[in-house]
Amino acid sequence: MTCNPISRFLQRSQIVCLKCFCITCVSKNYTCETDGVCLASATLAGGIVEQWKTCVRLREMIPPGKPFSCANSKNVSKTFCCDTDYCNSIDVQLPLPKENHLSESSWGPMELAAVITAPVGFLCLALLVTVHAFCRQPCAHMKTKRHDDEDPGRSYVTARKTLKDLITNMTTGSGSGLPLLVQRTIARTIVLHKIVGKGQFGEVWHGKWHGEDVAVKIFSSREERSWFREAEIYQTVMLRHENILGFIAADNKDNGTWTQLWLVSDYHEHGSLFDYLNRYTVTVDGMMQLAFSIVSGLAHLHMEIIGTQGKPAIAHRDLKSKNILVKKNGTCAIADLGLAVRHDSATDTIDIAHNHRVGTKRYMAPEILDTINMRHFDSFKRVDIYALGLVYWEIARRCSAGGLHDEYQLPYYDLVPSDPSIEDMKKVVCDQKLRPSIPNQWQSFEALRVMGKIMRECWYANGAARLTALRIKKTLSQLSVQEQ
Repeated sequence: MTCNPISRFLQRSQIVCLKCFCITCVSKNYTCETDGVCLASATLAGGIVEQWKTCVRLREMIPPGKPFSCANSKNVSKTFCCDTDYCNSIDVQLPLPKENHLSESSWGPMELAAVITAPVGFLCLALLVTVHAFCRQPCAHMKTKRHDDEDPGRSYVTARKTLKDLITNMTTGSGSGLPLLVQRTIARTIVLHKIVGKGQFGEVWHGKWHGEDVAVKIFSSREERSWFREAEIYQTVMLRHENILGFIAADNKDNGTWTQLWLVSDYHEHGSLFDYLNRYTVTVDGMMQLAFSIVSGLAHLHMEIIGTQGKPAIAHRDLKSKNILVKKNGTCAIADLGLAVRHDSATDTIDIAHNHRVGTKRYMAPEILDTINMRHFDSFKRVDIYALGLVYWEIARRCSAGGLHDEYQLPYYDLVPSDPSIEDMKKVVCDQKLRPSIPNQWQSFEALRVMGKIMRECWYANGAARLTALRIKKTLSQLSVQEQ
């Protein structure tokens, strides 16, 4: 029994560096080297067969066993991959279109007219009969069939009008993510417009997909682990929630010079909560809406859902105003899940990704700055609650109650430098046990008074004494009813 070259490659225990023929590698004697496979393809364009030969890297061979890059597509008439040196140097053979020999015929004008007119007339008559018979069929028979050799990703994408339709119909709202090929098809047809943010991971762009706004987070190649982890967390079953950033697609795009790692999500024009609070003050109702929506998203993250379509409990680990987005309706969506951890209750194990990134120092809880029990999942949830209290402090300062409000500031702005070190934060938070100040005038307004009380109960040095996300959500819900 013969073995498929790709299958043999994927079954290797060690990565072998292949040499392949490369059309564009003129300076390297038309040779490229790869840890993946050699690719050869042929395209028929304007009656001419165009050959393409290059290397495919191992990281681009997605999914394993049947990589997209080695599959035939509508634009490439025939493609194959192989795994021996220079195995792609042979041209891919395609059948050429048959030439028209009518001009060489000895037939006269009348004979030619008869030969051409008769088949055309027959085809028109057959078409009329077919259309008439087709239109008489019930609507149930009007669905078109998709052949097995068509691109399923393209078929799915063109069959729906909006991203919301795609996600709702293809994931049944579970948030487990669109099929990989559909994600790739979406990502490859996005047009980038402008940069809307930068961070240590890379850049965030405002893009368009068929006229719809999307956000594209482009990771630098050194942040591949963060990109993979965030995409993995976003595609957790049952994660989708109105107060968690809506994930659309993930894709790695090689432009020939470097690899771009894309994460496509919903676009929110207000940007982060940090940006929003710098630009605007909020009313009491606006403050309550922001605060309630954030804790609703956090409660959903922290909650474990039991069942075949269940969801593990998840802790964010980097909650801050820059990682929370403000939606058009004044509610929030929690974003940036690159540091999140998941808890498997069946085995009582914690899924912590290997990542060189750490949480933001300014928002680190006392136990993070000192020592934390990494084997106890509730410890991670309590860290999120501490950071939530700091985010609430940022919001409440910008609440214009009684015509008074404060300028926007980051937590501990008056106690540590603008870029504090771990030691700076440990001295203030752990040794001196200081917390952001809560103004006395908040006591004059019920909503601000309750918010201040919640903050204090989020900042306890003893993590076990802190409120839970569900408890905060219930308190704010009751406060909203009272305010109304």
